[in-house]
Amino acid sequence: MFEFLTPTFIISVLLALSVHEWAHGYVAHKLGDATAKMEGRLTLNPLAHLDPVGTVLFVLVGFGWGKPVPVDPRYFKNIKRDTALVALAGPVSNFILALFAFVMLLFVSRQSIVSMSGAMMAHGDTSVAMRLLTELMTDFLHINLVLMAFNLLPIAPLDGSKIIRPFVPLRHENRYQDFMEQGPKILLILIVLGQLLNVPILSMWIGFIISPVLQLFSVLATLV
Repeated sequence: MFEFLTPTFIISVLLALSVHEWAHGYVAHKLGDATAKMEGRLTLNPLAHLDPVGTVLFVLVGFGWGKPVPVDPRYFKNIKRDTALVALAGPVSNFILALFAFVMLLFVSRQSIVSMSGAMMAHGDTSVAMRLLTELMTDFLHINLVLMAFNLLPIAPLDGSKIIRPFVPLRHENRYQDFMEQGPKILLILIVLGQLLNVPILSMWIGFIISPVLQLFSVLATLV
């Protein structure tokens, strides 16, 4: 999917992770928790959001995460609901960025068609700029979709585990809390098994989430 460590890949990862984590902090702040703001996380500066393990995984296997934004649920009016909204903000931000990248790719593609149909060959500099923009937006689209899908996996510490928590019946609260505490181990096992057995466990999940989104984008492309 990606050509790792290219400039467009690096830029895309930094932007996608930064906006994802900023979105968590922004929504938490709007819901009454200023913890992220006080710790300097309401910023788009990538240095504030990079997680060493998550970034390395992005480079090695194509998916990862940023440094979790600190959230104090005690400030929320409805702890379960507001915690879920804060968690959802990250994947939603990546969906919006992916949609932006898709629209930009449509624009570039249609501009190229117009230029060719008018028998107007772009100047060298313009052609290079359009190619670089296409490469950047292609990586940006893919990375945001992967980051969105991966974080929707309902295993702690990923966002999906918090998003579904309000829907867990009260009688299963304790069992779900135990599951949450084991989440990092479960996630690590899935990653290691996927690599050792060459079974794309997490990639299948990512594909399952991304596929309908791309279908939606294709429908939107026919309407604009």
